[in-house]
Order: sequence, then C-alpha cells, then structure tokens
Amino acid sequence: MARYKYIDTNPRFIAVDLARQLLPGTFEHALHHLVEHELDLSHFDARFRNDETGAPAYPPAMLLKVVLFAYSQGIVSSRGIERACREHVTFIALCGDRAPHFTTIAEFVSTLGDDIARVFAAVLAICDRQGLIGREMFAIDGVKLPSHASKGRSGTRADFERQATKLEAAATAMLQRHREADALPVEPDLTVKDAKRIARLQHDAAGIRDWLAAHPEDRRGPKGTVRKSNRTDNESAKMATGKGVIQGYTGVAVVDRKHQIIVAAQAHGTGSEQELLVPGVTAVQSWLAAPTVLTADAGYHSEANLQALVTLHVDALIADNEMRKRDERFATQDRHQAAPDPLHDKTRVATTPSIFPPRDFTYDAHARTCTCPAGKSLYRKGQHLVTNGFVSEQFRGTKRDCAPCALRAQCLRTPEKTVARQVAFFRGRVEPAPETQTARMKAKIDTPVGRAQYAQRFGAVEPVFGNVRYNKGLDRFTLRGRTKVDGQWQLFCLVHNIEKLAHTGCAA
Repeated sequence: MARYKYIDTNPRFIAVDLARQLLPGTFEHALHHLVEHELDLSHFDARFRNDETGAPAYPPAMLLKVVLFAYSQGIVSSRGIERACREHVTFIALCGDRAPHFTTIAEFVSTLGDDIARVFAAVLAICDRQGLIGREMFAIDGVKLPSHASKGRSGTRADFERQATKLEAAATAMLQRHREADALPVEPDLTVKDAKRIARLQHDAAGIRDWLAAHPEDRRGPKGTVRKSNRTDNESAKMATGKGVIQGYTGVAVVDRKHQIIVAAQAHGTGSEQELLVPGVTAVQSWLAAPTVLTADAGYHSEANLQALVTLHVDALIADNEMRKRDERFATQDRHQAAPDPLHDKTRVATTPSIFPPRDFTYDAHARTCTCPAGKSLYRKGQHLVTNGFVSEQFRGTKRDCAPCALRAQCLRTPEKTVARQVAFFRGRVEPAPETQTARMKAKIDTPVGRAQYAQRFGAVEPVFGNVRYNKGLDRFTLRGRTKVDGQWQLFCLVHNIEKLAHTGCAA
C-alpha cells in the first residue's frame, strides 16, 4: 500500500513577511501600489481633529485598501471585512495586522462623500496616462438594485395618512373593548399581550405622523407628477425590474469602449432611464473629444434627451424602440420563438363579421354629405381629422336612425354594444411636419456606419455590469441615502478600474 506524507492543517504560529504576500500582477498588489505611491489622500485629513489631543486614528489609506480589496472579493459586510482582517493573510498584509472594528469600517464607507469622488477621478487620470481611455465611444447604461430600505413603507402622503388613521382606529377599538370588558375576568397574560399590541399600534401611528410632519410635500418628478416616498429612505425609489418590484437605486456607469474603463459612476433614486441620460453626459463632458460617440439603448431615448444632446454638442447614437424592426438583420427573429402550445392556449378565436365597407356609403365630397346603404343621412363629425398621416372626414349615424334599422347586423360589428355606425373618408396625406430630433436620430442610426457603431455598445458596457454584479457579488446596496449609495457604487466601479490597471500591468 502506498505511503504518503502527513499534511498538517492545524493552526500554528508562522513568521510571515507581510510585504511579500502582495504578489506582483495581482489586484491587491496594484491596489497597494496605487494607494501608497500614486494617489494623494491628504484630503482625508480634514476628517480628524487629533493633532494634539485624542487617540491616533486608523490611516484612511489602510481603510481604503481594505474596503476595496474586500469588495473585489465579494465581501460587503463590515463585520465580514473585520473578520477577514483578522483571519486572511492578504487582508492582514494590507492593513498591517491592524484589524479595525466593524463600526470603524462602516463609518468610513458611509461617510466617504466627496472623498471617494476625488479618488475615483485620480484613478481615472492614471488610466488616461496609461492610454487605457480611447475616447472613441462612450456607452451609458444602468442597473437597478435594492437598497437598505423597505418597499412596504412606500407611498404618497395620502397613503400614509390612511395608514396612520387605520392604526389609530385599531388602537382605539382595542382600548374600547378593554373598557367594556373591565368587569369581566380576563387572563393576565392576555391583558399584557393586548397592551403590547395597543402600544405598538400607537407607536407606529405616531411614527407615521412624525414623518408626515417632517415631510410636508410629496416627492415630485421632473414633470411635476407625484412620486411615492419612502419612510426608511426617502431618496430611494420603488421601481419595477425583471425580477419584480424593488425599493432601491439605479447605478449608472459611462464606459469607454477601448479597455472598458468606467469614466463616470452615479447612483440615482429613480427607475426612469430617460432622466439619467443628461446627468451622465454632463459628468463625462470633460472627457469627450471630437471623435467621441455616445451610445445608449432605447430606455434613454426621448425627444427632450436628443434635443439636450444637440444643445450640448454631443455626437450620439440613441436607439429607439423600433430600431430592430427596421433592421433587416432581425427580420427573421420571430421565427425562432417557441410556438404556443394549442393544448394550453385557451384564447377564444375572434371572428370578424362582414359589414358594409365605406365604399357602400354614398359620399359627396363637394356637398360634404354621406348616405348609408339604408338611405339615411349621416351627420358630419369632423372634416380635418388626421389618421395615420392622412386627412379624413368622418360621419356618424344617429341613434334614431340606427337603432330600428333592419340592416343593423350588416352595418355594425357589435350591434349589441354599438349605438350608431361611424365611417371615415380620406382626402390625402398631411403636409409633412418639421423634422424632429427623433427622425434625425432614426436616419442616422439606420445607416451602415450607424449600425456598425451601435453594435459595439453591447460589448463595451455589458461585460462591465457582469463583472461588477456577478463577479463581485453586488446584488444590493447596503446603505441608505443617495450620497452614501453613490459612494458605495463608485467604490465598486473603482474596483473595476483598478482591476483593469492590474491586468494591463500598468500599476505594477
């Protein structure tokens, strides 16, 4: 029988050279090099007031390295980061065997604010110096992620008023029942439970009333429409996704096509992509060059957005909902869809009855009159109506003539529902309206050059979100408030950019 050496995995004390644990070519080595030798973190000093008194603080450089490396490993929890700093040798090397408490880590992440924006810009400048930003094409896209907020606490002020009133009424009803039952013997435990329920109802109602007092107005959208507020995080939004309704934020990233560097990262408390195009373009305007083309999918398309791009002098390719239908390359895409199962299709097949067409009506274009097949005159409903680009003149019968008519079944598709027959006669096309920005964009994106450029958008931006979401495990934001969530989103995008530097060997 073969004999093997014994492998001992029991804990032991080992002398470790921490500096040599950061192997060249790895993310942690590039991160350490950037933070220690390339980035200016002096703006973090304003956080502290311990020059002469107070305990020494953990260096922001160390905390930043630990948090970024943790995010690169899919560790988002502050407690998980603290545990890794005690147990994982790479974390120990980055923090210098100074394991910070999880509250210190949590406070550092939640208060980054403008500091992380400066770090993000500094790393971008390094990427630019290394030639990783091509400025040929920027692709913008976003992802909707839940945050640390309850969607059950979303609603308008009217919704919250009704909730508070309902809770107060329930508490009052329970108190009234107690007063009526005071003379009856009641188990002590039941009385205690009811008292706790009443206190809970009153506490929840008071909390809603306090929130209403602190927020005297509903949230409004750009067009003035009322949006649902949230009592745990009023800057978040209730939005629909492919996996259901969530309460959270939309993380937006603008990506350079050359090496998939994220040149701008923002988090917004709205699910409407149309509202996010202009802020994204404004954030990268300093990075735009003469040949730069901005691309975005149909979710960002609107006449107002296209006009804004013209005003900003930004060359863009923004798809519309009908783009694929106009592209002959997708002409056969319906053929590959699964055919419906006739055994499970319970849809009733509608049969269209044969009724009198408009040609069976006598129409006098000069006299502007119309007579139905039964010889009854129809009154003119409109003479300059536009239908599908054509000017039409419409006529309608009266209830007095149509109700008793013997030809009713031949004239109306649904005689049991429709009161009188309507008919329209077309008189030519409408004069062409002034060309819109939407029409110009359609003509531009339908050219061979436009299609070739837009086809590169998917390969530029989608792998970035795949890396951040699935490789790094970002499935939700762990903070509340747009400023904090924006900082956390920039941290994850910063991890992506540093990985690009590490893989190209520029930050070795």
